[in-house]
Amino acid sequence: MRDRVAIVGVGQAGYSPLTTGLSYRELIFEAALRAYDDAGVDPRKDVDSFVTVAEDFLEGTSIFDEYVPDQIGGAMRPVQTIAGDGLFALATAYMLIQSGIAQVVAVEGHSKASDILTPDHILEFALDPVLNRPLGAHPHVLAGLEMVRYCRATGTTLEQCAAVVAKNRTNALDNPLAAYPSRVSAADVLAAKQTFSPITAMDGPRSADGAIVVVLASEAAADKLTDMPVWVLGAGWAMDTPSLESRSWTDAVYAQIAAQKAYEMAGVTPRQDIDLVECDDTWGFKELQHLEALGLARPGEAGLLTEEGVTARYGDLPVNPSGGSLGMGYLHEANGLARALELTLQLRGEAGERQVEDAEVGVAMSWRGVPTASGAVVVLGAD
Repeated sequence: MRDRVAIVGVGQAGYSPLTTGLSYRELIFEAALRAYDDAGVDPRKDVDSFVTVAEDFLEGTSIFDEYVPDQIGGAMRPVQTIAGDGLFALATAYMLIQSGIAQVVAVEGHSKASDILTPDHILEFALDPVLNRPLGAHPHVLAGLEMVRYCRATGTTLEQCAAVVAKNRTNALDNPLAAYPSRVSAADVLAAKQTFSPITAMDGPRSADGAIVVVLASEAAADKLTDMPVWVLGAGWAMDTPSLESRSWTDAVYAQIAAQKAYEMAGVTPRQDIDLVECDDTWGFKELQHLEALGLARPGEAGLLTEEGVTARYGDLPVNPSGGSLGMGYLHEANGLARALELTLQLRGEAGERQVEDAEVGVAMSWRGVPTASGAVVVLGAD
């Protein structure tokens, strides 16, 4: 059996609705400095490989990894780009270390969403160019349709979906990194103007600028670098069908498959061994759907658990104590790394006022957003 892999350093820059006067390179550089200082490594000497996540359509440039090396210390070094979410990159770094190719790997993800002039038009490129794109509908219409289907199939109420939004935005009040903290109620969410029925203006992704760098190391290297390693116990990722016409509109199949692989690798039982969760909450109903896909709630049960306070920060199963994307801001390809960073802080006991007591094992889960059906799950554990 190969050595374990640990997260030994994390760093971030942002998050903010607007970062005037700062380029994405400066955000990455700031996050990298903090991560390398946290890990106690010199990127030019100690880091063997670098992984970045980016989507060329969002960046406005192709072959994006050519624009990354300088600010992460990877010039003239191995740098790979993953066209996916940050947890896909974290899993890639895990494989690089487990395969023996590298001992220390740095993973970078960022968002400079304030520079994107036409995000909705870019999102349309992910739709089927023959069957779906010619319809001319805003891609977020798909979220409204999926929410209706999910609620009807599981008996979940709109009030329960709104309770997720209220919980996460309120949780964000205790997170100094959060871009969109606010004290709101489920009633406030439901009373807001509908945007993509039944979704309202208080629900859904609000983009933020920011960058995250995570440093991973083999067990041998981690023993020399830190007294507080956070171990990557398991990882899984999956893609459901890209076709809107043939996928499930009730279940997050991608999350189910990814979670099964991650749990099997970690040797954990979700309803017994997981202490806290940081999962995708791009919309309120997606947190509920993803909790059920992760095996942490039965079908149709996640809304009731939220309503009863089980998923509150001081409940039996805290979910998104960071505020999630709804409270922290939607960081596009860096979303998964934001979930992993929060778990790392929680498992090291460094989450401040939002700290979950006795947290030893946590799950981070990400989804790439409409209209995709791909996601990743990572199980992390304290030493």
